[in-house]
Amino acid sequence: MSKQKVVGLLAEFPHPGALLKAAEKMREAGFQDYDCHSPFPIHGMDQAMGEKRSPLGWMVGILAFIGFTAGMTLEWWTSAVDYPLVISGKPFFSYPAYGPVAFAFMVIFGAFTAVLGMSVLNKLPRFHHPVFYSDRFAKASDDGFFVSVENTDPQFDTEKTRVFLEEIGGQHVELLLETDEEQALENE
Repeated sequence: MSKQKVVGLLAEFPHPGALLKAAEKMREAGFQDYDCHSPFPIHGMDQAMGEKRSPLGWMVGILAFIGFTAGMTLEWWTSAVDYPLVISGKPFFSYPAYGPVAFAFMVIFGAFTAVLGMSVLNKLPRFHHPVFYSDRFAKASDDGFFVSVENTDPQFDTEKTRVFLEEIGGQHVELLLETDEEQALENE
């Protein structure tokens, strides 16, 4: 039987307000690699955790514009350069007719960027996390409010972090341990 590695700590909080205050105190104490879990969004949580605005909106906007430009360029090239035909006296570059295809390109580029960008920024797919081994964490989708701190956080020290979580109102603080499967994958 190998010794299991500690990968973090999990603390439960009694209500959303306590979780919000805990997030502020975690940020003020200098913790960086922690997360707050609740069954619903809590207004102000991003600010309490010190989260920066996501770059996803810019990414989607830029690639949607590129998609629109690609659609217009494709139609211009095919009708004005590659195979020019005069149809009913219309000009080769009849941009009003290109709108639907250019719009479709814009939507497709934006949608794929949103899905792929969100996946990358959220570090997905991550099929499993050590918090899922906690029996108490099952309440996170119903009526539980939790803070999890990863061992990769520069401030992380098992005992000091446990005491800190209890001081800020955390209840049922428990260790998150690496499973035997995760250890086996790490050793391969």
